[in-house]
This record gives sequence, C-alpha cells and structure tokens, in this order.
Amino acid sequence: MDGTSNDTNLSLSTPAGLKYRLYLGLALAVGSSIFIGSSFILKKKGLLRLAAKGAPRAGQGGHSYLKEWLWWAGLLSMGLGEAANFAAYAFAPATLVTPLGALSVLISAILSSHFLNERLNIHGKLGCVLSILGSTVMVIHAPEEEEVTSLDEMEIKLQDPVFVAFAVLLTAVALTLIFIVAPRRGQTNILIYVLICSFIGAFSVSSVKGLGIAIKEMLERKPVYRRPLVYVLLGILVLSVSTQINYLNKALDVFNTSLVTPIYYVCFTTTVVTCSIILFKEWSSMDLDNIIGTLSGFCTIIIGIFLLHAFKNTDITWSQLMSTIAKEPSSPQHEYETSHTLLESLEDPTVVFEEDNILFTQ
Repeated sequence: MDGTSNDTNLSLSTPAGLKYRLYLGLALAVGSSIFIGSSFILKKKGLLRLAAKGAPRAGQGGHSYLKEWLWWAGLLSMGLGEAANFAAYAFAPATLVTPLGALSVLISAILSSHFLNERLNIHGKLGCVLSILGSTVMVIHAPEEEEVTSLDEMEIKLQDPVFVAFAVLLTAVALTLIFIVAPRRGQTNILIYVLICSFIGAFSVSSVKGLGIAIKEMLERKPVYRRPLVYVLLGILVLSVSTQINYLNKALDVFNTSLVTPIYYVCFTTTVVTCSIILFKEWSSMDLDNIIGTLSGFCTIIIGIFLLHAFKNTDITWSQLMSTIAKEPSSPQHEYETSHTLLESLEDPTVVFEEDNILFTQ
C-alpha cells in the first residue's frame, strides 16, 4: 500500500501529472461558471412563471417560489457550481480559477438573451467576445506548477512575514472601512461596500484553497481532523463569506447592478490574485512573457465585463452603425454647405433681425 501511494504521488508530481491536475482544475472552474450562470436563469424563469400565474412575489410576503421546480433547479445548479469552484482551487492555481469566474456573468448574459427574451446589444456581444478571448489568453499563460500541495506547506506559507504583513494591512483597512467609513459614506460611495467584499474575499479564497488541500489529504486517508489549521481555515471561511454576502447585498440594494458587478469583479479578482502571488508564490516559476500574457488576459476580461454591463441599456444596432459610417464621406460637403449658408444669412439683415428677435423672445 505504501509503495502504491508513493508511486501515485510521484506520478502526480511529474510534468504529465501537473498538466492533468491543471486541466482538471480548469474543467472544474469552467463547469462552475456554467452551473452558476445557469442558476440565475433558472431562478428568474421560475419566478416569471409564477408571476404569470398571479402568485405573490417574495418581497410581498409570498413564498410560492418554493413550489416551483425551476427555482429548485436553479438552487441545485448554484450548489453544484459552488462545489465545483471549491474543488477547482484544490487542483489549479487561484490566479487561474478566480478570473474565470467572469464566465458565469458571460453565460448568464447569453442564456438570458435566449430564454428570457432580454436583448443583447452590440456592446454586450463585443463584451462577450472580449471575455472569451481574455479567458483563453489567461488559460494559455497560467502557471502550471502548484507551490502548495499539502497542509504542512500551507502552514509554512501562512507564517511567511511578507504574507503576515499583507494580511494585517488588509484586515486593518477592512475594519476601518466597516466601522468608520461605511456608516458615513457607504450609502453614497459605491467603492466602500465593494472594497470591503473584495478585501475580505482574499481570505475566503485562501481558506478555500487550504480546505481543498485538506479534503484531498482526507481522501488519501490522512488524519486531517487532528490538524488545528483545518478548523482555523473553516472559521475564517464562514466569517469571510458571511461578511461578503452582507456587504454585497447592501451594495446591490443601494447602487445599480450594472455598476456593482463589473467594479466588484475587478476589485475582487485583483485582491485575490495579489494575495495568491504573495501567499502561494504562483508567479515565481513564470516567465516574463507568461506574466504579461496573464495580465493582458485579465485586462481584456475587465474591458469585456465593462462593455457587457455599462452599456446594457444602450440601443445601438448594426444597421444604425453602418448608416452612420455611410454618411461620413459626405460630411465635408455638408460642412461646406452649412458654412456657406451661414455666411449668406449673415449678409441678409432681415434674417439676422428675425433670429435676434426669436432669441430674445425665448
């Protein structure tokens, strides 16, 4: 049995084994985005069906949505997505898994245009294309080596002075925002609640990463339950996730969703990636071109999410765009005619008098 276990561990540490783990984590991350993106559509579809039947809404004291099977299907899809996302951190670097969460927003937008009859304008389509391209670039340049593969290594990483200083600074800023800044300016500044969720999110992702490693060791029949680190990580995860949900709901209640979603994605992903770089040293084995490629893919995803949400209510069609382009060649002649007409009107004192009369009358 010991020989078999050692052979398995050696095979997983080979380049082929590392690629297998990376692809498995990538598949789990993409599957998580598909399930989470679909869950919003299933829930919304179920609520629309109930509204068509005249059932009271949840905000009006009604709980009829509990009887709708589509709502339960959406809840199940959400649970599967979160479970897949949890497992993805055990196999793939957080630098790869976290930015791919943007695919859930992309999938939700595409499915809503087909099943909820919500129109996806030209900005939304361009944002979807950019998000896919950015995700592809990040996958190509993502780090393939895991720097932390056991709880012993996780415990050593958590005691790193650089990470301890980063965690203390992050906690101090988050507590300042929660107890001092948020009560005064939280209702008027969109960044307050979003930054709280983003800073706390760094601890939740790190805890998920550690717990994923613990579950993997538990499946290998190791006495994980005897490690105090597991319970510390579990407590941090529960506290950080509950805080995130609380302040994210406050942000969504006060501000527009089309603004909260892209800003939250940018702040949350930036904080998590920075924390992963410091804690797990995921970029230590990457070349400069891979680092530049990862940052370029991340920036491309940011632009795509921004186009998808910021201009969702703008009505610009391809026909309108093409007609605008077709009118551009005649613009110099139009400007010449306008200036020529203006000079003629200035030479006519009657026209000038009538224009002045209209101006003072208004």
